[in-house]
Amino acid sequence: MTIEKLTELTGHGNPVYALTLSQKPGILFSGGNDKGLVEWSLKTNSFIKVMFPVNASIYAIHCPAGYPLMFAGLRSGQVLVFDFIQQKLIKGLNFHTKPVFDIQSVPNKKELLVASEDGTTSVWNLDTLERVHVVKVSHDTIRSIAISPDQKSAAFGCRDNSVAVFNLDDYSPQATLTGHTMSVFATAYSADGRHIYSGARDAQLKIWDANSFELVKNIPAHLFAINHIAVHPTQPLFATASMDKSIKIWDTEDFSLRKIISREKGYPAHVLSVNKLVWNDDQLISTGDDKNIMVWGTGI
Repeated sequence: MTIEKLTELTGHGNPVYALTLSQKPGILFSGGNDKGLVEWSLKTNSFIKVMFPVNASIYAIHCPAGYPLMFAGLRSGQVLVFDFIQQKLIKGLNFHTKPVFDIQSVPNKKELLVASEDGTTSVWNLDTLERVHVVKVSHDTIRSIAISPDQKSAAFGCRDNSVAVFNLDDYSPQATLTGHTMSVFATAYSADGRHIYSGARDAQLKIWDANSFELVKNIPAHLFAINHIAVHPTQPLFATASMDKSIKIWDTEDFSLRKIISREKGYPAHVLSVNKLVWNDDQLISTGDDKNIMVWGTGI
């Protein structure tokens, strides 16, 4: 694997916490401790516009497949809904009063999941934008949501050091995965659904069997907190982003380390915490506290 920095998208004036691809190919959205949510072109690698202003930091952005909508989760607890057809904010999902850290959707149920610092995940109907359920996941903060490929389970990363796995049919608890010694910041399912990956403030990467919930492997992956895990959509790879300023790419078959992207390894990489990653085909896009968005060619 060869890594090459293709470009850098600059313009944010503060740390960036959220990054996601649009439903429309070639479009990226970002948000953080700024006054607005930003749209970028990945075709011309340029700033397009500020989509809408916000009055609180953006911690999560989600664009559900099949809907002309974008959801932005704020530090205030509110979720703003932007309609691409009308090109305007159409609604605020007002339930949580503490920060929203992750938003994901379950396409086959037409439902949106919103995870909050209050320990609950609110469930919303994507057609009506009405709240249909509230799931008490933890007594403390929920930092991440991962939806299994078969859309039958969700793995929540929690501040109480656990991964809480719930059944998406009826939102009943399935398992609690314990072993991290600090808050779990990141969760992800492997593309084949066989494994759950979790990364925590303890810098450990854990691989769990998604069926038996047994720990398969523990990897002391980083020096500081693992902030995000991004699974490649088609290749047997996943990437981790860390507070230690590095990005690491791993093999999903034997969990071996394939590549480290950091200044120590000679790459023009981030100088502060790396907060979020997204795969755009074979490009890996990263952002963090240094306010920059970097696009990496992986040469896969």
